[in-house]
Amino acid sequence: MADKRDEKVIRRWQELLASERDAAALYERLAAVETGERRAVLLELAQIERRHAAYWENKLREAGADIPAPGGVSTRTRVLGLLARWFSTSTVLPLVERGEWADAGRYDDEPDATAWMAAEERGHARAIGALINGGRPDPQEQIARRETWHRSDRSGALRAAVFGVSDGLVSNTALVMGFAGSGAPRTTILLAGIAGLLAGAFSMAAGEYVSMSSQREMYQRELTLEAQELAENPAEERDELVLLYRAKGLDRAQAEQIADRIMANRDVALDTLAREELGLDPEELGSPWRAALSSFLAFTVGAFVVVLPYLFGGGTAAFVAAVTLSLLALVAVGAGIGVLNARPVLRSAARQVLVGGTAALVTYGVGLLIGVSVS
Repeated sequence: MADKRDEKVIRRWQELLASERDAAALYERLAAVETGERRAVLLELAQIERRHAAYWENKLREAGADIPAPGGVSTRTRVLGLLARWFSTSTVLPLVERGEWADAGRYDDEPDATAWMAAEERGHARAIGALINGGRPDPQEQIARRETWHRSDRSGALRAAVFGVSDGLVSNTALVMGFAGSGAPRTTILLAGIAGLLAGAFSMAAGEYVSMSSQREMYQRELTLEAQELAENPAEERDELVLLYRAKGLDRAQAEQIADRIMANRDVALDTLAREELGLDPEELGSPWRAALSSFLAFTVGAFVVVLPYLFGGGTAAFVAAVTLSLLALVAVGAGIGVLNARPVLRSAARQVLVGGTAALVTYGVGLLIGVSVS
């Protein structure tokens, strides 16, 4: 019998076994209402889940633990199976894909699982996604190849710049208007504006650097795991490619021929697996320093607008100039966002003015109240 200290591990293995059995049952139920290549792909996915279940059965057997007898399926599997039968598998596949993505990394930190199991689990979501596309290539990839003018910003620099300018403009305008409303002298308003500019710019840059670094490290870890799996289990990786290409509409012979050609070159194989299984472009993982610098400069530019008039004067003239420049900058930023997103320029500009103007007006009112109460 298993040692009592291992009871927690045994229970975890039994839960994983039940989960794999349930997943296999779901794919079998979906395959039962399908025909042709889609049915074959779903049955292969079920077979992979059965293989995972067999692995956990073997682990339990080796530990001398009880192997639960196959029981009923989960409510989720029962409901999805009925929906597929009443309507179609296309109705439920998006829900299945969402569940696969949620479970894709469950074996990454499981010490008793194998690398090939983790790779196959991640590949399931890709295979389901290909089935949802009806066997057609990813439309975004087709458009990107044909229409090179489409923007791509995986580095995050453009996103950081847009949000940086908007954040800097709105936050520092609100800050300066608050001090101006309180009746503070020019030097105080100027100091507050510069302090807000520097604090916000460094905060934005630091946050963007940490965020992008974490994302890059996660992607690099995924690529490292994929490279390890390719080196240790090339046959399983080749089978994953075959399954993915079959899900995209190729027959078995064509899918195997393409997979064999890809696997013949390790670098090509790793690049393809990264794109097909992980959805990553190994050449575009993003630069933390670039995103941080872009965010810093963008925030500085936006925040500097409202400070500029107070560098040369004070009083009503500087206040009016600051409000005017801020409104013009809000219109420009909103219009720029509209152009980037192919949205109506006037609508985007009006939205930006409304948001930024409201923030500035509220802080100005608060500053005015505080100034009156203090005086």
